[in-house]
Amino acid sequence: MSYHNIFDSHAHYDDAWFDEDRDELLAALPEMGVCGIVNNAVDLKTARGVIELAERYPHCYAAVGFHPENLDDVPDDYLEQLAALTEHPKVVAVGETGLDYHWDTPKPLQLRVFEEQIRLSLDLDMPLVVHDREAHGDVFDLLRKYRPNALVHCFSGSAELMREAVRLGCCISLGGVVTFKNARQSVEVAAEIPIDRLLLETDAPYMAPVPFRGKRNDSSKISYAAEKIAELRGMSAQELLDITAQNAARFYRLPKGELT
Repeated sequence: MSYHNIFDSHAHYDDAWFDEDRDELLAALPEMGVCGIVNNAVDLKTARGVIELAERYPHCYAAVGFHPENLDDVPDDYLEQLAALTEHPKVVAVGETGLDYHWDTPKPLQLRVFEEQIRLSLDLDMPLVVHDREAHGDVFDLLRKYRPNALVHCFSGSAELMREAVRLGCCISLGGVVTFKNARQSVEVAAEIPIDRLLLETDAPYMAPVPFRGKRNDSSKISYAAEKIAELRGMSAQELLDITAQNAARFYRLPKGELT
């Protein structure tokens, strides 16, 4: 079945997995029903890459920030450089930033850079895209402290933690994980989250849904997650796509009528 109003709130089309056919794929996605994509940087180099994609494709936007796995060579003036990049009209958020305790990046460094980027988003009055992997306690301590306009992407917490995110004014995004057989928590969150706080994402090229698990993901495959979530909520997949596209446009403060 074909769908429209597919908004991918979090992707990485600058990734090397797309090198062979990036332009062809991005050009074709609107014909597959994709109305918007936010590509997230992980450092300054990728920030320039996602801005370039946003300049070339009307349906692409950019978020600029430092991912917790990319902190080896953070320059002293990185906040000033990020702030300058946010002046581009198609940069819609600070991110992707956050905490990832799965890897061995020193926690004090992760915490400092995440907190600095939270404060940057507040200083710039911009949305914040948050990465949270095995770090719920520290991530939510900082979200409670600062109350940024945040999207917790690829949400991996419990329904109880989702309720805390909602109380803090956050949105969350879900993707292919809800189609996995062992995705009990994600399914519970998808069924219960207030519909106005839900966004959809791919994290492309990663996190492809069943039946593509382990293969390259792209924005057209959001429909599989949308069908699963819509079934849980007793609504049509197209209705869910319509609502989550508007949620994304509101969260990222896109001008009315801008979605392709």
